Order: sequence, then C-alpha cells, then structure tokens
Amino acid sequence: MGSATGPQRQFPSGGDYAEALQHTHLCFRHPELKGARPELTKLGLPRAISGAFASVFSLTSATSGQRYAVKCFTRHVPDQERRYQAISSRLARLDPAELSQPWALGFEYLTDAISVGQERYPVLKMEWCEAVTLSSWLDDNHADRFAVGRLADRFEALTRDLAENQIAHGDLQHGNLLVASDDTLRLVDYDGMYVPALAGLEGTERGHRNYQSPLRGNDDFGDNLDRFSAWVIFLSLKAIAADPALWNRLHEPKGEFLLLTEEDFKSPSGSTGLQTLLSHPDRMVSSLADQLRSLAFQPLDVLPPLAGTVPGQRTATTGATRTAASGAGTAPAPAAGGLPGWMAGHVAQSAAPPSTGPVVTSPEGFRVRTSLDVVTAVLWPLVLAVTAFIVVAGLSAPLIGLGVPVAAAVVFTVFARSRRVERAQSRAALAQLTNELAGFEDPVKAAEKLRKDRAKFDAAEAKRIAAHPRAQDKLTAEYHAELKEAEKRKVRKQRDLDKKIDGLAEDLRRALGKALADKQSAYVRDQLSRRLIAQSPPHGIGPTLAARLAAAGIRTAADFKGYRSVQNTNYNSTGAVLVLNNGRVVDVHGIGEAKAIALDVWRKSLVASAEARQPTALSASERQSIEQGIDRRRSQLTIQRKAVESETDASRARARKELENGQERLSRENRRAGDRARQQRQEFSQRAVELQQNRALHGTLSASLEAAKLRRRGLSYASYLRFLYLGH
Repeated sequence: MGSATGPQRQFPSGGDYAEALQHTHLCFRHPELKGARPELTKLGLPRAISGAFASVFSLTSATSGQRYAVKCFTRHVPDQERRYQAISSRLARLDPAELSQPWALGFEYLTDAISVGQERYPVLKMEWCEAVTLSSWLDDNHADRFAVGRLADRFEALTRDLAENQIAHGDLQHGNLLVASDDTLRLVDYDGMYVPALAGLEGTERGHRNYQSPLRGNDDFGDNLDRFSAWVIFLSLKAIAADPALWNRLHEPKGEFLLLTEEDFKSPSGSTGLQTLLSHPDRMVSSLADQLRSLAFQPLDVLPPLAGTVPGQRTATTGATRTAASGAGTAPAPAAGGLPGWMAGHVAQSAAPPSTGPVVTSPEGFRVRTSLDVVTAVLWPLVLAVTAFIVVAGLSAPLIGLGVPVAAAVVFTVFARSRRVERAQSRAALAQLTNELAGFEDPVKAAEKLRKDRAKFDAAEAKRIAAHPRAQDKLTAEYHAELKEAEKRKVRKQRDLDKKIDGLAEDLRRALGKALADKQSAYVRDQLSRRLIAQSPPHGIGPTLAARLAAAGIRTAADFKGYRSVQNTNYNSTGAVLVLNNGRVVDVHGIGEAKAIALDVWRKSLVASAEARQPTALSASERQSIEQGIDRRRSQLTIQRKAVESETDASRARARKELENGQERLSRENRRAGDRARQQRQEFSQRAVELQQNRALHGTLSASLEAAKLRRRGLSYASYLRFLYLGH
C-alpha cells in the first residue's frame, strides 16, 4: 500500500507501534531498520516519545550501529508525503557553511516502511542527536549568565538562518529546540514546517499554545509562522541571562513553557509573569517585554522578524547597561526641559507658567535726590535752628508751640519719602511676587495629594488586577457547571432510553405470546361457534330445550362460558343459570342444575378438543409483523438517543460560546481598564514632573518675596533721612 493515504485512513496507536517494534526483523524492510535494536523501558518494551501526531522511537541499526529517531505516525496528515519531500529537498539545498550552526537534521521519509497488523505504514527516519531540550538545559545552566546569553544570540542566529531561506519551523518551543554538547542548537519535529514549495497549502498544526500568538489560526501557513514564538523564546533567554533568579521565579518544574504562558499573551495587563518582566530594572528585559506585549495582538503578517530587528536594539541596550554600570550611584541626567531621562518620550513636558506681566524689580535703596529731597534736607536744619534760637533767647512760648515746627518737618519728610519712586517700585514688586506665589499650589500639600491619589489608584488597580482572574475563574466554573449539568441530563435521558431499548426484547416476547394466545383463543372460539347445540345436543337436551336456549341467545358452545347454581327458595331446590360471555346470566326454563352441568361438560369437552388442535406457533408473516413493530420502536428510540447526544453537543457548544463571549468581554474590559491605568500613570508622572518644577519655582518666588521684603525695610524713614544727608 502506498503512502497516499486517504483522509479516512486510520493509523495505529503508539502502543500498536511499540508492540510491532518488539520484532524489528519482521516489521521492517529497510536494511538499516530491519533487525534494529529499540531503546527499551524498564518493562522491556520499546520506549516511545509520544506527541500529537506521532510516536518517536530510538533504534540502533544492527548493520551500521548508527542510532536513529524513527517517527511512527498515529494520525492522518494531509499531503504528508508531499510535505516531507518538499521539506527534505529544501533542507538538502542548505549550505552548511552558510548556516550559523548545524541545526538542520537529516531525515528520510519511508513509505510502507513498517508493518503493523495486516497493513504497512510510512515512517520518518531521522538522525539521532545527542542533546537535551532547551528547558532541561536551562534547568542545569540558568545560573550561567554568559552561557544563557550566548545561547540567546545563537537562537537569534538560527532564526536568521530560517528567515533568509524562507523557512518556518511552525512550532518553535522548548521541546523542539535541542541544545547539543557544544551549546549549539538543533531543530527537531518538522511536521508543521513551511518551505516555499508548500505555499498555498494549509498548516497541519497551530504549534504549542504557550509560544504562539493568540491571533494564530489554523489557516496560517507561511514564512512568518515563527515570528511570535521567536520573540517569546528570545525574551525568555535574555531575561534569564540578565537575571537568573527569574527561572526559579517564573518557571514551574516540568512546566510546558519557559517564563511566559498563553494566558500572559491573552491578558497582558493581568499577567504576573509579563508584568514582572515589564517592571524589571534591566532596560533590555523591560523593553523586550514591552515589545512582546505589543506583538500579542497584531496579525502574524505584520509582526517584525526577530532577526534584523533585535541587533540594533540589543547593542543600544548593552551600551546603556555599560553606561549605567560605570555610573552606578549617579542619578539619571534630566532631559531637556527638566524631565528625568527615563521619562523622556513618555511624559509630555509642561511649560513654565506664563508671567502675568513685566517683571518689576525691587530697589535696594534710595538713589538720586530730587528737588523735594533737597527742600526736605534744608528744612530740617532750619526748623532745628529756629527751635534752638527760641529756647536760647528765652522767648516765652508754650511747649506745644515749640513742637509745631518739628511736627511740620516730620510730616513734610513723610510726604517727601512717599513721593520717592523706589517706594512705588517696592510696592509693585511685592504685589507682583505675592500674586505670582498665590497662583502656585503649596508644594507640600500638592505632594501629599499626589501621594494619596497614587495610593488610592494603586489600591484600586491591585483590586482590579486581582479581580480579573477571579472573574475568569467564575466564567470557567460556570462553564464546567453547565457542562456537568448537560452531561447529567444526557446520562439521565440516555439511561431511560437504554432501559426502554433493553426492554424491547421482553416487549417482543410478550407481544409474541399475546399474539399467539389471541390466535389460539380465536381458534377455540371459532371451533366452539361451529358446534350448534341443536345439531349435536349434549345428553338430556332435546329440540325443545335447544329452541329455548336459542331464544335466550345460546345457539353454539361459544355463546356461554359456564353456569352458576342458584337456590330456589320456593321449592327448596337447587337450580342453575347459564353465564354468557359478557358476564350476564340467563335463566332458561327447563334447564336445571343437571342439564346445566351437562351443557358445561359438553362445552368443556369441545374446548379441550379445540385446544388440542389449536396452533402452537405464529406464522412467519404474523411474527414478522410484530418484529417489524418492535424494530420501528427500536429505531425511534435509537434516533431519540442520538438526538440526546446532539442536544448535549448543542448545549456544550452554547456553553462554550458563552464562555468565549464572556472571556472576550472580560479581556476587552481588562484591556480598556489597562489602557486607562496606563493613561492615569502617565498623568501621575506628568503631575510629578510639574510638582518638581513648581516646587523649584515656588522656592524661587518665595526667596524673591523675602528678599523684596528685606529690601523694602531698606526704604524706611530712618534710611530716608540718612539718604538725605549721606546720599546712600
């Protein structure tokens, strides 16, 4: 039988192959495989590595001693032979000298290679590689940051090899990436591989769910298949190289993932793993995590390839890391406009508050004398001279009168001081600084308000993030409860129908018995109806009594079923009445107990004679008619049973649809909430920057106001008098 297997062909199970491989000299024809020694389990059975489409066995050739991995298919794969021939041809044309490492393993697709039972099936014979899976290698080497980083670069080089040759593996994941003894990578499992010769076909698988984009569908099949999974693996390796503790923190022992799972891609805002990487202090890790988060909801055909995208980013990141390391302990340099470097490009810079008008400076003292100042300066010596002359000359004058010139001089000096321009400038400067300072919120109060708002937001956000998985769990629980209830209904209905179906045999037996009894009863009645009392009367029944019996409706042995003795009280004797078939009794004149007994004996003898000749079985047509009726009932019940299964499938589908709709709704709400949270965080960052700027400006204005007040004290009355006579 050729390998052109139709879509309906059934393949053996892994256990069937293992049983056949106990006798490789019988099941194989290929010279390298015939008589080969399989690797055995502790029970002495061929050891199988089972997957979704095949089971892989390790066989050592008895002729060459070469070890091979033999893949035995357990499920139908469309165009299987064509696919492997195209893949084999493309890989054979690769120039090993142009590859970053010997990742491609040679294989041979063998049609009709193995015999299982009465049929022969194809197998894939591949080179055996002494290597360990990527996850196993990381279990042992995750603490070696240099080795993990080097492996990340080799993985990137491998993806570049694939991209340059327009090849996509289709299922890049920890189990299909092997690390050889020299720490170079090998690719295995080419079932879903894409090469240009397969363009136009559909994919055979969707890849491991913990490495694939949520948007990858069954019909995706092209050279872009590996892009998302490449970013996932590269991020994981680079993150572990930067922080080996992440392996034990985010990876689970025997977990089918590295650091991130399918749920992390579907719900990034509610993902603990992805949030850990996004907030990681290493900028390379957080940048790669942010890149992966943005890729999770983009179509495959627009995803950037890992090769050609990362190198520049990685170089820049490495340079930044070295700079940070060399300047450890120093604060990040602020960007233009006063923003910290880490905020540049993320927070809009706020402009300084616009000035309300031209800046008025407060003078430090009085400057040039005016004519009024000269008059004031001359006035005081004259007043003092006049006052002194009056006192010395002994001119009598009240004390109050002597103080009038001095008071007038004081008032005139106050007037002259008030007319100085420095006083007006000082008042204007103080008013402007006071107004500008009043326009700023108290930095201490603003900082406390920002702290409270941020704490309130963080608490609400933590509550929201914690509520999202609970809501998902609730949806899942409701889904499983509905499935359980649907299964209960199905089992209950099927059990009732099965009980009816199982009872059909008894129903058939009873129906056949009843039909035979009815047939026999009808035969006996027919025979009795043929025996007329008038023609063959029993002993003691003459024509007269036969006529009386006929008048009472008893003409044949079939017209009555017995008699009943009655007591005649008038004559103190025993009489008899005949019992008709309907249960009614008739009293026939001349029929006493003796004649009634004779009639009954006569009838019973006829019944016995008829029963001896009655049919003992139904005819074939009669039996077939009854059996057909039972078959119709069985068919109806079977249809009803299938309908129950269809009804249950419909209930499951409805429950699944409700679950998916609910999950989509939760994801949509979570994404929107995540977007609002990011916007709110940006607003907090903006407020923090503005607060920092306002605090500095507030301090400057406060200092300026205090300086203005101090300079104003330099314009006091005494300072003015000193200025009048000393000039400063």
